[in-house]
Amino acid sequence: MNKRILVVEDDVAIANLIKMTLTVNGYEHEIATNGESALQKVLSIQPNLIILDLGLPDLDGIDVIHKVRSWSQTPIIIVSARGEDHDKINALDAGADDYVTKPFSVDELLARIRVALRRNTIERNYENEQPLFKNGDLCIDYLANTVFIDGQEIHLTPIEYKLLIVLSKNVGKVLTHNFLLKEVWKHVSQSDVPSLRVFMATLRKKIEENPSDPKYIQTHVRVGYRMLKL
Repeated sequence: MNKRILVVEDDVAIANLIKMTLTVNGYEHEIATNGESALQKVLSIQPNLIILDLGLPDLDGIDVIHKVRSWSQTPIIIVSARGEDHDKINALDAGADDYVTKPFSVDELLARIRVALRRNTIERNYENEQPLFKNGDLCIDYLANTVFIDGQEIHLTPIEYKLLIVLSKNVGKVLTHNFLLKEVWKHVSQSDVPSLRVFMATLRKKIEENPSDPKYIQTHVRVGYRMLKL
């Protein structure tokens, strides 16, 4: 598989659980028990993915995210006992890609790992200027600014199209309300969140076969949205 994962966790029991899970599933891995050693390992081993606890003995996990993001876009999955919405939003806004709350399901963590690694591959394709995005029956032609579902072109408003583009370029990543507002509207105001929800609902009606049970755009209540990779 040749995917190296850096696990940053000071709880020995949790670290051993994650280590065993990664070993059984064929992932190479390194363990760091504090923030400073984690930053050194990010530079030295250049992992494909980072699993990060927020409650470290030396640095807060948010500080680690900021430092990593200053030079690297390596996917970061938070695994933390902090389960409040504001903790999730702060971590995601800082640059984390996903958030799993302790105690966690091993199967769920593995699924999140697969999504993050796939998203990283997709982003490298974007860097190679791939003009088409394909995900299930959804196809976006970035050059022609057109969107197709199952081969049929659909009409989107400018705001709907911008939302879809941002989601498609961050497949598998939870995007907070603030991030989407900044990317699409260029400013952030909590009073605009209801408008964001309305546009997301109309977008779903156009691209989802069953908007009440969406397969492309997943809602994270009070946090934001994620486009799933099919």
